[in-house]
Amino acid sequence: MQDLQTIGRWLMIAGVGLAAIGALVWLVGRLTGWQNLPGTIKVETNGWTCILPLLASIVLSVLLTILLNVIFRGSNR
Repeated sequence: MQDLQTIGRWLMIAGVGLAAIGALVWLVGRLTGWQNLPGTIKVETNGWTCILPLLASIVLSVLLTILLNVIFRGSNR
């Protein structure tokens, strides 16, 4: 079993990574019109709005899959 310092280090790295990804997604959402893409479902009622960017989620998933495959295949050589 790993010691607590190693586990703590990995948790901190994961936290910083998640914060960076969150900041990037937030900036992309503010600077671009992701809510206006085709395939986005927007439900508005009294007091709240729900936006489901289905096409943007699929595109982001495909791009991240390709990127991670390139990274992991390059690191295994």
